Amino acid sequence: MQIFEVLELEESPYMATNEILEGETVKDFINENNAHKVFLLVDHDAKNIYLWNGPRSPFKLQIYGGILARKMRQQLRLFYRVYPLNIFSEDDKKFKDVMEKSLGGGTAKPIQAEDFVESRYSSSSRLDITIATNINVNKAIEYINEIPLSEKYERKFLIVGGNVYTEEEVTESFLTEEKTIKKPLKLGFLNRGFTFFSDQDYSTRLVINDRQIQGIELVIRKLDKAQTPPLESKIPIFEEEKYSKPGNIHDVLNAFKIPDTIPEEEKD
Repeated sequence: MQIFEVLELEESPYMATNEILEGETVKDFINENNAHKVFLLVDHDAKNIYLWNGPRSPFKLQIYGGILARKMRQQLRLFYRVYPLNIFSEDDKKFKDVMEKSLGGGTAKPIQAEDFVESRYSSSSRLDITIATNINVNKAIEYINEIPLSEKYERKFLIVGGNVYTEEEVTESFLTEEKTIKKPLKLGFLNRGFTFFSDQDYSTRLVINDRQIQGIELVIRKLDKAQTPPLESKIPIFEEEKYSKPGNIHDVLNAFKIPDTIPEEEKD
């Protein structure tokens, strides 16, 4: 396995790669310490090129990583396939297997500025990323949900096909247990013009499949319970004890009991 770091240059073509020649396994570099970086992993055994975007890496660097991954594939005569490593959760067996791969030499070479020519891509390659108007919403949501979200974030809104969704918790009963699951809840359509979400500090996750934008997720960072500010009620709260007193259930039952004899009416 070879590993290359994606670099940003100040001049055209503004991107390059640098091969990492240190370390023993992939997990020495794919970790929290490099969360601001982007790497290309070349697996010569499986003929795969993995693109890993650190969770805090700049959006521009992630775009460069995708371009350089395709450029690396051209260098290797198209015998390799490109996969985004971020589609796997850290608990996924595939992700763990890649992390344990040993680093070593290979035929892949660093991509430098001089490797870019004027006709950067062939005219037959598909360059446009489109927002599909006839997208299958259910399939798009299913695909988005298959890509794990970092445990540090939670999704607040999902935009698919011009519709805005949030999540609601639904309790489903099974034979032996009850399970609470989250399902998308449609809020409505996007407004004409622009929609500006400013009530919270949102991060966005753009999900693309086959060069088509499937959806946009608006996520926020989870707060620890110790850091979560207490809720302040804006309406008066009445304590329950002001309206209820402890009692005895037998007194209630006796109140509805039919007496054995009915008392006689008083005579004048």
